[in-house]
Amino acid sequence: MNVTSNLSEKIRQIRLQKGLSQENMADMLGLSTTAYGDIERGRTELSVSRLENVAKLLDVPLPELLGIDISMSETEWLRQENTRILAENRRLQNELDQWKMKFRQLFGDGIIRQIGEERERIGFK
Repeated sequence: MNVTSNLSEKIRQIRLQKGLSQENMADMLGLSTTAYGDIERGRTELSVSRLENVAKLLDVPLPELLGIDISMSETEWLRQENTRILAENRRLQNELDQWKMKFRQLFGDGIIRQIGEERERIGFK
């Protein structure tokens, strides 16, 4: 189950615990019932402001709704998030390097230079 579906399911469970219908939530958020239903089905990526509104309506702290341990200090959470992002950046850089190597194997370095020259010509840096 991915993060979006976990969040969507959590929103649905809390809404049901609070005795609210999807129609109630949709009205309070200024959405159609279909649009709100899409939130609970994980078909809509929520903006931070929309998440804040949902959390406020459900009377749940946003960090709790997102599954963030609120006993953790903000500094510690930022450290952990930074570590996670750095690891993801390394993973993506490795993947990019592998694709570059495959590209060079297929097309050679000459095409790389041509692409660089073309990018410069049209104004990309």
